[in-house]
Amino acid sequence: MAHPSPRTARPPASTGWSILHRHHIGVDVGGTLIKYAAVDMADGEPTTPVLQRPTPAPATPEALAEQLVLIVQELSEGPQAPHPEASVGVALPAIIRHGVARSAANIDDAWIGLDVHRFLTRRLGRTVQVLNDADAAGLAELRYGAGRGSSGTVLVITLGTGIGSALFVDGKLVPNVELGHLELDGVDAEVRASAVAREREGLDWPDYAERLQQYFAHLEFLFSPDLIVVGGGISVWHEDFLPRLRLDTRIVPAELRNAAGIIGAARHAYLAVPPAVS
Repeated sequence: MAHPSPRTARPPASTGWSILHRHHIGVDVGGTLIKYAAVDMADGEPTTPVLQRPTPAPATPEALAEQLVLIVQELSEGPQAPHPEASVGVALPAIIRHGVARSAANIDDAWIGLDVHRFLTRRLGRTVQVLNDADAAGLAELRYGAGRGSSGTVLVITLGTGIGSALFVDGKLVPNVELGHLELDGVDAEVRASAVAREREGLDWPDYAERLQQYFAHLEFLFSPDLIVVGGGISVWHEDFLPRLRLDTRIVPAELRNAAGIIGAARHAYLAVPPAVS
């Protein structure tokens, strides 16, 4: 279902080719599910239900491209279909540098080294803009969610199977910041402080909050952020752990929940100027 929270519409940014089109398709690719919708860029609201289908196994580039073709076809047949020339945004669980995947988490390793922008643009027959999934969630929260109107340094942290992170400085994204891999007690932070770590170790909320205290205090020391936004499915229970944290930085729960990656992917497509594809 579409995200229900009311938000004040803001005027669109004035850069980018795709701002000619108000509605864009956003796709959030996960290890088990692909979530997608058409999104109105005026307010970040999905104009269709948030839909989902299983991620193919194995999630090779060809297999995923086939699903994306079907997704675009499905959303293009609706009453509020995006314009055929509006680009499509795709969030992937991968480091994306200049359209090229440099890692692959819970998708096939064949993505690594692939020019995803070029490959998907050719397969779909329309411009596709790609970005890291945590960066997509961050873009959405900063524009339409808990971080809207914020300046300075903002961190958006998602707690799930791992720890996703997005860093913004005065509204500008610093892409591919993998802060879940900071060391905590000799291991990656996500091994100790992700939502899955809490479930795996059977931690109650006070014990889990202590793990998060250690992690967020380390982030606070490294980045001196003005705001931290905490997302991921566990943010539904934010009242059980966020009030227990002792930080100088204001820390708030994310607002867009599971739609954040979709909305952020659509916004990335909306703002991006597509490179030429020969």
